[in-house]
Amino acid sequence: MAAEAEGLEPETAAVEDAAGDATDAVDARLGAPPLLVGSRLSLDLYPRGCHRLLHLCAQQVRQLLEVEFLQLSGHEDPQLLQATLARLPWSLPRLRSLVLKGGQHRDALGACLRGSLATLPASLSGLAHLAHLDLSFNSLETLPACVPQLCGLDALLLSHNCLSELPETLGALAALTFLAATHNRLQTLPAALGSLSSLQRLDLSENLLDALPPEIGGLSSLAELNLASNRLQGLPASLAGLRSLRLLVLHSNLLASVPAGLARLPLLARLDLRDNQLRDVPPELLNAPFVRLQGNPLGGPSPGPHSPPGTPVVPEMPRLLLTSDLDSFAVTPLGCSVTLACGVRLQFPVGATATPVTIRYRLWLPEPRLVPLGPHDSLLSGVLELQPHGVAFQKDVGLWLLFVPPRARRCREVVVRTLSDNSWSDLETHLEEEAPKRLWARCQVPHFSWFLVVSRPVSDACLVPPEGTLLCSSGHPGVKVTFPPGATEEPRHARMQVVRVGSRELPALLGEPEAAASPLLYLSQSGPPSFLRPVTVQLPLPPGVTGLSLDRSHLHLLYRAPPAATWDDITAQVALELTHLYARFQVTHFSWYWLWYTTKTCVGGLARKAWERLRLHRVSLIALQRRRDPEQVLLQCLPRNKVDSTLRRLLERYRGPEPSDTVEMFEGEKFFAAFERGINVDADRPDCVEGRVCFVFYSHLKNLKEVFVTTTLDRRAQAVRGQVSFYRGEVPEEVPEEAEAARQKRGADAPWMATLPLKLPRLRGSKGPGQGAGLSLAPLNLGDAETGFLTQSNLLNVAGRLGPDWPAVALHLGLPYRELQRIRHEFRDDLDGQIRHMLFSWAERQAGQPGAVGLLVEALEQSDRRDVAEEVRAVLELGRRKYQEGIQRTSLAPGDLGPPGSSASRSPEPAQT
Repeated sequence: MAAEAEGLEPETAAVEDAAGDATDAVDARLGAPPLLVGSRLSLDLYPRGCHRLLHLCAQQVRQLLEVEFLQLSGHEDPQLLQATLARLPWSLPRLRSLVLKGGQHRDALGACLRGSLATLPASLSGLAHLAHLDLSFNSLETLPACVPQLCGLDALLLSHNCLSELPETLGALAALTFLAATHNRLQTLPAALGSLSSLQRLDLSENLLDALPPEIGGLSSLAELNLASNRLQGLPASLAGLRSLRLLVLHSNLLASVPAGLARLPLLARLDLRDNQLRDVPPELLNAPFVRLQGNPLGGPSPGPHSPPGTPVVPEMPRLLLTSDLDSFAVTPLGCSVTLACGVRLQFPVGATATPVTIRYRLWLPEPRLVPLGPHDSLLSGVLELQPHGVAFQKDVGLWLLFVPPRARRCREVVVRTLSDNSWSDLETHLEEEAPKRLWARCQVPHFSWFLVVSRPVSDACLVPPEGTLLCSSGHPGVKVTFPPGATEEPRHARMQVVRVGSRELPALLGEPEAAASPLLYLSQSGPPSFLRPVTVQLPLPPGVTGLSLDRSHLHLLYRAPPAATWDDITAQVALELTHLYARFQVTHFSWYWLWYTTKTCVGGLARKAWERLRLHRVSLIALQRRRDPEQVLLQCLPRNKVDSTLRRLLERYRGPEPSDTVEMFEGEKFFAAFERGINVDADRPDCVEGRVCFVFYSHLKNLKEVFVTTTLDRRAQAVRGQVSFYRGEVPEEVPEEAEAARQKRGADAPWMATLPLKLPRLRGSKGPGQGAGLSLAPLNLGDAETGFLTQSNLLNVAGRLGPDWPAVALHLGLPYRELQRIRHEFRDDLDGQIRHMLFSWAERQAGQPGAVGLLVEALEQSDRRDVAEEVRAVLELGRRKYQEGIQRTSLAPGDLGPPGSSASRSPEPAQT
């Protein structure tokens, strides 16, 4: 057969035949050779890409002889991939660019997985015209022998492999101008590397290099050298001979010194030496504006085990572990490592502050004014405030935030969002997994403000120079933006986000099984609103639609310009260029773009509804009463898929009605619970307005509150049958009564969402609404004005909640067991008397003592009464708020007591992104 005539092994020919048989049906369903567009053949987006290429070779498609660019996935079957690559010199003789990247698949944390490619066939050296070879994100442990034989190679990409060394034969690539081998295991470099006289860019960051060969100084054309995040302890003096060098990145190494000759490089525009062990730096570099030296112990002592007597010893960095009743700590120039009780870690390096500084922190409950979210963002944490605001540290401070792992991770990323210069921005964030379902978001911060963890669609960005560039989506390789030369006069930043669209959403909304939509594309940029020349945008055609078979009258390009919520059909205003898989169009300014395929003609309103549906979460509302204390009510808003598992966990301690019907809610939407038919909230809470408990829905947070209720009706005569109703929006001035709920239920956009029944059982015995009225207790205030008081009334309320758990609380408060026995004997027929006597006798001994309230909260939590502990915290929060309002009225408050957007804060209300 033809394969044997070209020198292939018989088993390779058999693979080719099998591939042809296996793909006939697939290609028939997708249409005729859809993969070949001009001189480009893109097979990395398709399953069975090797099968398809072998099938095209077997059909002897003449266009293959013109192919110059080929993309294959590194996740193919290894044997089949080798067989396919072996055919390339004969089937694609003019090939100039070969991309064999892995990384299309991701693990549970969203990290790219390596491909299976571990070697290359020797016959690949026959690609005489090959200039670009990309083998990134694969499993290469050694460089294939055929690579150094590709004499015309201009760019070689080897990042994210398992290479421990590079061969000496690499020096044969005389035409090589770009070499990237980041994120490997390189420990040494070959001396022959210095013979690459044409090399202009060399990136060897994130390896294990501890030294460089002196021959590296022979790279006469080298303009950019990146050696960050290695183990380099020194640099050869020959680096000073790189006369073409413009950029030298050496941060995160172990360098103790640098050659003085670096200061005399004529073209050097940036030298990054951050986070090394530099103590002595040449004066020419120390004051140079293009040198970055943060994170180095400049001028400090470096005593070791053999240091002479009298050498000063650098003290070990202090470590602090703060409990929940502390809200501040001190940082000295020696630095410190701090762990906060609220799930936050801080690392202050040595020299971060020149003088001692008191750091204050607070974890705010999330609410819209504190949480700036984009339309497709999700909140994963509370809001952390660190003070003093805006004070710049001399070295960046490490910040770790604990967050809830997002359920959907495909094409999404986790970032830390912060308020800086009156606007919110996202920091470079790294994820660390401490245990299953326990993840940390790590970032470096130059100053303190507000911080939160957010899940967002993957953001790809680039700097657009006047010469033009290309921006591609890392999650959707088919989405691209091409900036032509002259599109801008000054460099500007461009950003792209792509939102996945479920294949079932649009057909269900339109009632049209054949309807489909492309991914949702959001483009933004800095600088002037428009480009000087049109920019080309490429979107994949909707699933199931191909350029050869579609009806152009059914294709709609939709456009949305914030802040408007409307979508406009701009199909008639642009020239859509269609290929078999993609649609291309030109724009001069950026916004939201969406490609639809439907028989509907007026799709603007439908697009608005579809866009809203993409952002809605299906939830249920529950209201449960504690079995041993029906006055304690748990309210929660749960994702529909978590209702059953949550109820199974709660029904041992709670009981109540079935969950509500499914309700749809937006991320960050406000709603409230109103108790009706004789039932009222029993405490003055900071989240309670006119007796209505306020909520803000965040899909990854608990959305749970426990409240205590009471009634003015006489429970000694009969049980009280009331209810709790849930309404959308903020609490209005006139909350609808329960009689209005049934009428509002019929409205599609009505504020009413659900009503669930509650029952306070009939009281037996003398306990009633007037309980405790005959008590004679001394006036008592536990705590202080700034942290909050617990009054006699508050303590009576706590005592009424403890029930049989009071001995455990007493022991955790430090009461001796003998005193518990005495209280039990003295009040042997009166449980309420036992609890009140224990609590008030302890409180009288604590009067005036600092930390007493914190001790009570801790004892409640240790006794598994977190519900009462949360109630105490709510009372304290209300007290602190009233205290702050009081001192603000007398002009005694500092300017940054309040959150962003409050009148007590100097920072403006955060703009919604």
